[in-house]
Amino acid sequence: MTRSELPRRALLTAAAAVAATAAAGPAAAGGPLPRPSAAGRQEPATIDNRFWSTASDWLQGRASGVRVVAGSRPGVRIAAPAGVTEYTDPHTGTTAAWEYATWTSPLHRSKVPATELIASWNARTPAGTWLQTEVEGVYADGGRTPWYVLGRWASGDQDIRRTSVDGQGDDRSSVWTDTVSVDDAASGTRIVAYRLRLTLYRTPGSGATPTVWRAGAMTSDVPDRFTAPAARPGRARELAVPRYSQNTHVGQYPEYDNGGEAWCSPTSSQMIIEYWGRHPTAEDLAWVNPDYEDPQVCHAARFTYDHQYEGCGNWPFNAAYAATYDDLRAVVTRLGSLTDLHRLVTAGIPVITSQSFLAEELTGAGYGTSGHLMTVVGFTEDGDIIANDPASPSNEAVRRVYDRSQWSDIWLRTKRYGADGRVLSGTGGVCYLYFPADASAAQRAALASVGIR
Repeated sequence: MTRSELPRRALLTAAAAVAATAAAGPAAAGGPLPRPSAAGRQEPATIDNRFWSTASDWLQGRASGVRVVAGSRPGVRIAAPAGVTEYTDPHTGTTAAWEYATWTSPLHRSKVPATELIASWNARTPAGTWLQTEVEGVYADGGRTPWYVLGRWASGDQDIRRTSVDGQGDDRSSVWTDTVSVDDAASGTRIVAYRLRLTLYRTPGSGATPTVWRAGAMTSDVPDRFTAPAARPGRARELAVPRYSQNTHVGQYPEYDNGGEAWCSPTSSQMIIEYWGRHPTAEDLAWVNPDYEDPQVCHAARFTYDHQYEGCGNWPFNAAYAATYDDLRAVVTRLGSLTDLHRLVTAGIPVITSQSFLAEELTGAGYGTSGHLMTVVGFTEDGDIIANDPASPSNEAVRRVYDRSQWSDIWLRTKRYGADGRVLSGTGGVCYLYFPADASAAQRAALASVGIR
């Protein structure tokens, strides 16, 4: 059994969408296309994506002490700091002064009045720098959430400890590690718009700066469901993705969530990073015990670790880690169907999916889990799922074939039954997408079809 994600989310229990079209405003770019139903009707979108990544995007935001950098990877970085503040790291007790600057996005009106929001970002933070990502949501009645902190992040761990922030909420929504969630979806409460704020920090007088190349969020309102249709099989294809087992690292570096038994998320991330031809350097891996196999997996665990959550399963921290590699881009989003999944894999983009299930719900897995990440690398001729499952006993055993109908349920559902009969949450199609800046035209089209541009 894997315990990659502690049950930190009382989320993903979304009620059926309410009629809030008027409050949502005009449809915004970045969401998936509405899909025809079996009867030919256009089904309402349940997922919206908005990521700022172009020079034009960055120039539309409100800057305080940042400047836009152009080139092949436009972004924002500190120009002249807006001020100096102190931060006491709750995980070290160290208080230090930091220069800071901010960038605030325009208000994005989601085409999906949402019960959940998950942000993600791609950035570089050299030594002596870090960043904070926040979001302010707007409810359908015009009320606003507090500015929620969705991550205090650095690619390293020497200046601050990478961390989510617990205990945030108002009377209608809360933050669960990496997800803003409406507390009572059945009440009709929805978040219809939001602003994202980035605060960039550096050691006073250093001249160093973080650079953020992509930042945004996925909002969603996935209807309550215990099962999900499996959709018709498509063309068979299998991608040559490296295979790594988290279980070969059991007992290694227990300070990072008790060692390898809980490393499904960084193990999956490392598989995809290497599929795209990126690798940590020998210098990067010098800290790892040379007796350990696949030291890059240990490296991924350390540099995705969330010191508040006390685990490596923070979704945006994994995406941010992947994007520290040259010209890789990464987002956290949701997909709506196996058709979406198949379209991406067929285009050559493997997908890291999050699911939870009882042992009897996934034939051949041999375990049950309250939350686990796998990498979908292909589809068989019969349409079944080919997954690199890091919860395997060895690298050689990582490749698995899982029934498409079972897979559809365990990944796309929002509700499930626990072993004791209690109703628990499901992940509702959450996934990580990692792709190169020079993605092919077919890959860009596949990403655009699921709202990622």
